[in-house]
Amino acid sequence: MPFSSRVNAARHVVNASPLSWWRRWWRRQTPVLQDAVAMLAPLAAVLLFLAAIVSAFWYLRAEEVEREQESVKRDVEYAQQRVRLRLLERQEQLMRVARDASNREIDPTEFASRAESLVSQFPELQAVSWIDDRRRVRAAYGAPSLHPAQQHPIGEVLRPGDIETNYALARELRQPVFSQPVAGSDPASLLQLHIPLFDQGLFAGVVLGEFSIDGLLRYGIPPEVSARYAVSLLDAKDGLIAGNTVNPREAGTRVLPWTEHTNEYEVPVSPVGNGLMLRAQAYRTSQGIVGNGLFWLVVALSVLTSWMLIGTWRHTRRRLQAQQALMAETNFRRAMENSMLTGMRVLDLEGRITYVNAAFCAMTGWSESELVGQTPPFPYWLESDREVMNERLEEELHGRALPGGFQVRVKRKNGSVFSARLYVSPLIDARGHQTGWMTSMTDITEPTRIREQLSASHERFTTVLEALDASVSVAPLGSEELLFANKLYRSWFGPDTIGHLGMVAQAGVPASQAHDEGLDDVDPYAGLPIDTLTNAQPANNEIFVPQLGKWLEVRSRYLTWVDGRLAQMVIATDITPRRDAEDLSAAQADRAQSASRLITMGEMASSVAHELNQPLTAITNYCNGMASRIRGQTIDSEALLAALDKTSKQAQRAGQIIQRIRSFVKRSEPNRTPAEVGAMVSEAVELAGIELRRRNVRLNHYVAARLPILRVDPILIEQVLVNLLKNAAESIDVAERPLARRSV
Repeated sequence: MPFSSRVNAARHVVNASPLSWWRRWWRRQTPVLQDAVAMLAPLAAVLLFLAAIVSAFWYLRAEEVEREQESVKRDVEYAQQRVRLRLLERQEQLMRVARDASNREIDPTEFASRAESLVSQFPELQAVSWIDDRRRVRAAYGAPSLHPAQQHPIGEVLRPGDIETNYALARELRQPVFSQPVAGSDPASLLQLHIPLFDQGLFAGVVLGEFSIDGLLRYGIPPEVSARYAVSLLDAKDGLIAGNTVNPREAGTRVLPWTEHTNEYEVPVSPVGNGLMLRAQAYRTSQGIVGNGLFWLVVALSVLTSWMLIGTWRHTRRRLQAQQALMAETNFRRAMENSMLTGMRVLDLEGRITYVNAAFCAMTGWSESELVGQTPPFPYWLESDREVMNERLEEELHGRALPGGFQVRVKRKNGSVFSARLYVSPLIDARGHQTGWMTSMTDITEPTRIREQLSASHERFTTVLEALDASVSVAPLGSEELLFANKLYRSWFGPDTIGHLGMVAQAGVPASQAHDEGLDDVDPYAGLPIDTLTNAQPANNEIFVPQLGKWLEVRSRYLTWVDGRLAQMVIATDITPRRDAEDLSAAQADRAQSASRLITMGEMASSVAHELNQPLTAITNYCNGMASRIRGQTIDSEALLAALDKTSKQAQRAGQIIQRIRSFVKRSEPNRTPAEVGAMVSEAVELAGIELRRRNVRLNHYVAARLPILRVDPILIEQVLVNLLKNAAESIDVAERPLARRSV
């Protein structure tokens, strides 16, 4: 190759973009190699990234840990000395107060005053108390910010607990004792200083000083130390009492070796001891030039790794999405086909079966392998229906199938037959071309059986209703539509609702008051709930229909029609023969009652004549006597009036007898009126007394008091009583009993 050509090629390679070169190289690789590179390149980048991170941070931490640790140790020791000196100063001041209290130089009031001065002067001191040898608080003062539960009222006796324990320890050791604070208490724990008191060598109590641990930290730690470190006070179990700490590193970074070391230092606070630890933790700071260089290296590697991982992830994700979508669609369609209760069959354009689903196989009993590839005649066709099925198949293949489907009989593999309905539609592929015919088959054996049973039941029911000797009609409320009418109704009233509405209106009023305006009557059940109407007892009335010349017994009830409307059913039965028989029977009964009364009166005629003879004879005698005395002028006006009154009473008696007999034999319709039982019995006894006296029978009667008023016909009741008494007297007379034993 000439030298100039090689130079031009080199220039072309140099000038080519690396990205373009990478694209061309990547496109030339096989899919297998692309997948390998897509996996290995991110892995290599991640490993390089981790190596850089480890080396950078290892270098930085190795250089700075020692220097920072020395600085933290020095500052913590300094802060601990400041806190220790502050506690010793407060201890010395409290010991002076305790010495004055032991020497009885101050009383409780002056003690409280000096305690208030100390608490106000030193903010870390929260409370000062004087406790005697009986554990009773003699004097005390607490800061206003002290929690009420931590205050000690004067006269209070120490309860078992930390204070009582430290009180006993100070009494035993005979020297000042600091308590051991505990983290996590509510309210916050206080540091207690118990200084014993002695009176002539005997224990006389303690002076209790309580320090706020947070106040010791705030006022005892130098500000320059608090600015550089997270300073905290811990208890003996490393529980945080006051201060703040540096948040621990995330769990994902703790696996790195340099993160296990924390730049911190802690020492016990003297004179409290190991019960109170002072710890300082250095805040994180910038890493300097080397750290920045390693940081940018890490950033570059991170960007590279992220780009590689994102590219690989997107490539893999797209492939997985496509595969998952294909699998989901395939599984979904397969699940639908297997879960459908409708049988599906696919025929190609030649009429060959190319597909059947599980439901179609379950219906016919033939397996998919036995059906796929079959040509007409198919094995599930009945031999007797093959000509019809061939014709239907030809229509199906030529696109002349009915949209609503058609019903066929299908033979199972075991020889049983069931009814099915087939629906045919063209099968169109993704390009819009028809590739065959899709047929859906539904088993309608049970619906067909139910429909046939319902049809037969309806026919039987209609036959029974048509053969009834009663008119049956059903009409909805508020409408003139006739929902049902049997043969007898149509023969009486025709095919409309005039007869139905007329019977309903006329049945609502007495038959004697029926008129044409009855059609406008309002339904008495209007406005009630449907359930109340349908559950109501059926109404039963008798009406006379002039146009038919018949008496009808009308029974009506409400029911819910098949379409949900409220309807009224009316059943009318011809009762004309029964009414004629009842009228004839009533007339005969009236004639029998009249004959009975006449016979009774005929039998009582002689007795009545005898009864009337007595008042008439008395009237004659009174009149003759008065006439004689008047002619002889031997009677005065008073005797005349008395004789006339007696004559009038005898005439009234005769008139009453005649009136009772007349009323008794009078023929009339029963007239029910309110009547008293005693009056009816008295009238009957007086009428029957004539017959009883004629037969020499004695009558004794008793009527109970306060009997209710009866609504009856008094004449009919009296007739019954008279007949009973007459029969009794006749029986006694026929028996020929002695006169002394003839009684009723």
